[in-house]
Amino acid sequence: MKKIKIAIVGASGRMGQMIIESVLKDGEVRLVSAVDQLGNPAMGKDAGELVGMPPCGVLVSSDIEAGIAKADCLIDFTRPEGTLEHLAICRRRKISIVIGTTGLDVEGKQTIADAAREIPVVFAPNMSVGVNVVFKLLDTASRILADGYDIEIVEAHHKHKIDAPSGTALRMGEVVAEALGRDLKKCAVFGREGVTGEREPSTIGFATVRGGDIVGDHTVMYCGTGERVEISHKAGSRMPYALGSLRAARFLAGKKTGLFDMQDVLGLR
Repeated sequence: MKKIKIAIVGASGRMGQMIIESVLKDGEVRLVSAVDQLGNPAMGKDAGELVGMPPCGVLVSSDIEAGIAKADCLIDFTRPEGTLEHLAICRRRKISIVIGTTGLDVEGKQTIADAAREIPVVFAPNMSVGVNVVFKLLDTASRILADGYDIEIVEAHHKHKIDAPSGTALRMGEVVAEALGRDLKKCAVFGREGVTGEREPSTIGFATVRGGDIVGDHTVMYCGTGERVEISHKAGSRMPYALGSLRAARFLAGKKTGLFDMQDVLGLR
C-alpha cells in the first residue's frame, strides 16, 4: 500500500514534535518534510533525532514552499496567520491539509471554506477522538437537559496558550447551543465580575484557566435543582491530538475537495 506523504509545519514546537513522533511510528504514512521558521535552533537537525528517535533522513527546513510541495497532505497546528499562508500554498499546489490551529477569526474560517472548494480540508478545533465523542454526548445531553438546567463551560490550559476561550470550549458551546436552538453569539457569557444580577437562564457561561503545563481540560456543567451533570475530557498529553490528525490525513486520501471536521472523520454525523 502506498504511504501517504506528510509534511509538518511548526516542526520544533510541542505539537509539531508530537506529530513527527506519531508519523514516524505509523506504518501508513511517511514523513517527507518538517518545516519551521528560519533561525529556529532546530534548523538543519534530523526530525527523528529532534524527537528522540533514530535518524529518519528528513532535516528541519525553513523552505515552506518546497516542504509542502513534497507532500500529499500538510498537518498544521501553528497560528492563524501562518496557517492561512500555508493554506494558500496547498490550494495552489492541490495538496490536502489538516488544520488544528485555533484562534481563527470569521474571515479566516471563510478563507478555509473557500479553499475547500478546490482542495480537501479537515478543520477541527480539537483532533482528539475522545473530545469528538464528547461533542456527540453533549448534543444528546443538551437535548434531554434543555429545561431547568443552567449550562457552564470551564476550560484549563497551559500558561503559553494565547487564545481564550479555547477553540474546543467554543465548539462545545456551539454544539450545546445548536442542540438547544440558540445562537451562541447571542447567549454566550465570557466573564462575570461585580454585581452581575441573577443568571439569565438562556445563557451559556464560559470560564477560562491558564497556568503551568496543563495540556487541556474541558468540562460542561448542567446545573439543575438538587443535581449537577458534568461531561468532561482531560488530556494528559498532546498525543491524542497528533493521532487524530493522522487519522484525518488518512481520511482525506483520495478526496479531491471538501471541508470536513473530526465528526466526519470518525463517522459521528
